[in-house]
Amino acid sequence: MKWKDSDFNTGIDTVRALLIYGPDAGQVDEYRDRAVEKLGIEKDNLFTLDADDLREKQNALFAEACSPSMFGGRKMVIISNASDGDAKYISDLVCHSGLCATVIITAGDLRAGGDLRGLFETSDNIATLACYTDDARALAALIRRELSADAGIQQITPDAMAYMTAHLGGDRGITRGFLAKIALYVDDKKTVELDDVEKCLPDTGAANTDDFLYSLTAGHVQQTMTALDRLLYNGVLPNVLVRMLDTHFKRLLTAVVQGQLPRLFWKVQDKFNLAVRIWSESDIVAVLERLNELERQIRTKGMPDEVLLRDFSLKLAMRAAKMATKRRK
Repeated sequence: MKWKDSDFNTGIDTVRALLIYGPDAGQVDEYRDRAVEKLGIEKDNLFTLDADDLREKQNALFAEACSPSMFGGRKMVIISNASDGDAKYISDLVCHSGLCATVIITAGDLRAGGDLRGLFETSDNIATLACYTDDARALAALIRRELSADAGIQQITPDAMAYMTAHLGGDRGITRGFLAKIALYVDDKKTVELDDVEKCLPDTGAANTDDFLYSLTAGHVQQTMTALDRLLYNGVLPNVLVRMLDTHFKRLLTAVVQGQLPRLFWKVQDKFNLAVRIWSESDIVAVLERLNELERQIRTKGMPDEVLLRDFSLKLAMRAAKMATKRRK
């Protein structure tokens, strides 16, 4: 079965297993934690396993999942970082007649028609829940809900909202963490202004993130690689930057296809406008597919994630530079 958020709220206690997947790792983690909370799973009844250990720890997994709790209450098994290659092991588990635990599977972006999604989407007693990155409209609604409704903020200025929607949205966990921080920062005045947002974002490298994303798609090679060096030096994880790139290219795709530019912070408008002129729809779609593959490679044990990201970013920035040069001729 394919689920939406409302299905999760009403059906989590009725299914044998749930596959939570998608490029928004923060949202995946959020739903996983909500499942534990809604089902009232105690610590002693929770068994977690990385998908890389499925083969070696299969006996322990089945022993935990197919035996009643010694402490009473419901049991849960969580298998993290799953992929299509794990579908056979996971199928044997969730279809086992002796299954006593609720099984939660978490994964990154999975291809449609793949073995894992196919297993969960076509069965009646197991379900899938996709976690895609927030688009501009959904992100703005999330910001207003988290700040205005939940934190009592009375006003968010247009510049502040534009800045937040330009820098957030790639990871729900990062977004919520920032919104909680800014709510505390402006608690006394109940108004969020651009200056407040800029002061609350230095630890996420907002300026360097801008330079990296917008310079890359505009073909400014040196600026792109310098910004990337700074982000990695400051501890930003490569997989987080890949998700930011994914969000950025999706925003660019919307602008190219619909012909409408999003409301952007003034410092990045020129670079984004140039990117809209030099990138075609087919080129952007190809990059988005490559980003999905890059994220899968980064999740693979032993893959040099920084090297992969640097190589990808350099090649893409150089490609954009060539396209920009060709357009000027």
